Amino acid sequence: TKCTLDPITVYSWYKNGQPIPNSNTSSPVYILFSVSSEDTGRYSCAVEGHEDLPSAEETLTVTYGPRNTSVSVSPSGEIVEGSSVTLTCSSDANPPVYKYTWYKKNVASPKASGQSYSITNIISEDRGEYYCEAQNGRGSMNSTALMIVVAGKVSSSILQDK
Repeated sequence: TKCTLDPITVYSWYKNGQPIPNSNTSSPVYILFSVSSEDTGRYSCAVEGHEDLPSAEETLTVTYGPRNTSVSVSPSGEIVEGSSVTLTCSSDANPPVYKYTWYKKNVASPKASGQSYSITNIISEDRGEYYCEAQNGRGSMNSTALMIVVAGKVSSSILQDK
């Protein structure tokens, strides 16, 4: 018994089970240039004419440092003395972010660590710009700063005529 292939074999390449456009080639090797996170997926190939017999899939995982790092605040709106806010840091990264660090601009040491940072019983000295740093095994990235403005408490006294 002998198994032969046409000497001009054409390979078809697939990503996540879908044909990769313009990937049919006579080479049994598929090369990705300038790999990005969008290239993450399951790859396989088949010989043209035998697409019903694809190779086993191989998974490509692309790692990258934190990007699109941002801060959100809850509740949003005016922050009044004595109230509380929670700042939350988010970032796209692979592997996932393993360390979040919180800073206040013009303050040397970090304020806190963790994905969220809560400021309770706010006073005027808490006003300023806050940002987070997201870190994973591939790098780190700072968010843009979020300005916290603290409004004073409104106190009123009512005078009654007697």
